[in-house]
Amino acid sequence: MFGHADIWRAIDRLAEAHGLSASGLARRAGLDPTTFNKSKRITREGKARWPSTESVSKVLDATGASMGELIAYMSDEAVPPAGLRTFPVIGMAQAGREGFFDDAGYPSGAGWDDIPFPDVGDPHAYALEISGSSMEPVYRDGDVIIVSPQATLRRGDRVVLKTRDGEVMAKVLRRRSARKYELQSVNVEHDDRSIPIDEVEWAARIVWASQ
Repeated sequence: MFGHADIWRAIDRLAEAHGLSASGLARRAGLDPTTFNKSKRITREGKARWPSTESVSKVLDATGASMGELIAYMSDEAVPPAGLRTFPVIGMAQAGREGFFDDAGYPSGAGWDDIPFPDVGDPHAYALEISGSSMEPVYRDGDVIIVSPQATLRRGDRVVLKTRDGEVMAKVLRRRSARKYELQSVNVEHDDRSIPIDEVEWAARIVWASQ
């Protein structure tokens, strides 16, 4: 007999198998992005809240998974398929806080989740869930990107940059000089940025993304 924690574990694992966060899975299924948030799995009174039959059906349609696959995710250990690797993942907003990265821009500390993704050959690579619309239509709110802090940065690369003030942004590297980073927003509704080198904590290349 499967319980409340099992069904939610299965939804999380189904999302991971498709390179998505729980909120990204909800968006793909046409649901409110907060539908599968962990805060919604228990009511304020402490009672278990179950996903609706309709939301489960929409998730299966959106991913092409069968009910049998979902049930398997309830009972089996989550093992990344061949060719995939488990990456630490957090949201863009979390990435701006202290404690999630060391001075070199490598992931550290607690609070990271895990997600399976194609291996990119960088043991320090990690995943971020996109928030906002500045990278649309290339990356949309809820997409998950893989970031490689060891990859060499070149003009035209899509990058994630964190300022010393804790601002984290995903942009296109237009130019990096001895004095500043010049960054371009893919979405024309967002301004390009020019940030002095001494205000940048780290910058890393985006090497993969869920679509």
